[in-house]
Amino acid sequence: MVETETEKSQNPWMDGQDSAVESRVEEVGLGSTATQSSTSDVTLGFGERAVSAAGAAFLSAIIVNPLDVVKTRLQAQAAGVAYSHPLSNIMNRMAYFGPKTMFADLRCSPSCTRAGIHGTVALCPPDCFQYKGTLDVFYKIVRQEGFARLWRGTNAGLALAVPTVGIYLPCYDIFRNWFEELASQNVPTLTPYAPLVAGALARSLACATCYPIELARTRMQAFKVTQTGMKPPGVWKTLLGVISHVNGTGVQNNFQGYRVLWTGMGAQLARDVPFSAICWSTLEPIRRKLLGLVGDEANAVSVLGANFSAGFVAGSLAAAATCPLDVAKTRRQIETDPVRQLSMTTRKTLLEIWRDGGMKGLFTGVGPRVGRAGPSVGIVVSFYEVVKYVLHQHYATS
Repeated sequence: MVETETEKSQNPWMDGQDSAVESRVEEVGLGSTATQSSTSDVTLGFGERAVSAAGAAFLSAIIVNPLDVVKTRLQAQAAGVAYSHPLSNIMNRMAYFGPKTMFADLRCSPSCTRAGIHGTVALCPPDCFQYKGTLDVFYKIVRQEGFARLWRGTNAGLALAVPTVGIYLPCYDIFRNWFEELASQNVPTLTPYAPLVAGALARSLACATCYPIELARTRMQAFKVTQTGMKPPGVWKTLLGVISHVNGTGVQNNFQGYRVLWTGMGAQLARDVPFSAICWSTLEPIRRKLLGLVGDEANAVSVLGANFSAGFVAGSLAAAATCPLDVAKTRRQIETDPVRQLSMTTRKTLLEIWRDGGMKGLFTGVGPRVGRAGPSVGIVVSFYEVVKYVLHQHYATS
């Protein structure tokens, strides 16, 4: 019994291992406080957790942004957004013609095999610019818009991810610790559900706080700039455009005008709350099992590996399960009709997607979404936990 307690004090990162260890801890008189004593980061403040989470979000947003762009383009196209050559519009071509115009600038995409004479834009079929899958989106964005466009919306992604995750993960830790302590003292059978409830509550709080930036990011990724040489709008310009578009329709109530900045938040919550619940209820048992295999020999590398592996699996499963809700969120966010923006609901949107595209429509972009979510959750959780581990070790030795 003394050996078990000593191991836990030497390796406090094994937070809440298996039932056998918990039963042995109860035998030495700790009883229902086992969960509380096993939490490695109870001494860390909210600020330290937030800094750890913000660093993790920064790293993840830069790495996985291209997959987010691809997913959004596929979902926007399915919703009816027309993608075409920027010079396919006669006014754009007239404005573009000049002494510096090169014939090559007017050619179709090289991936198009149905181009007209000399591949000129005027004779280029519309489907030449339609996306046919994940790899096709990558190829056409790079060829038609440039490699840097794969990081379109990264500034909005960073502006969103840093505060969102800075709120989300610390609140999750605090809520989980509190729920586990409360459940272990009153209803021990509910203790395994603490991560599920904590994840759902923390995500709801983070989502409601930072939602307008999420709206801007989705719009920035979904819409192409149709005028050659024009700089794409940034976060603030995108949000101001949304508000001015609604105000220009004669909406008298200022609250109604600003409410449009939270368009689709219902769909966002309908996606993110189940995502968080599925993710954390899957992640916690996996990483505790992996850390339990390491025992008292846990170090920064093993913490990194266990959390990344658990996060990758949990993120991938949660992303696949909630893909229909993600499609509904995207469709609501890119809606340009102010009347529909204020009247659309998640239920109506899902029914509309089902009517238009069936099961395939509901899972549009599932490939890049899963490909993005798995590494993203793995990176965020592992980076966050490693920083907490290092801080905990520093405080333990100081």
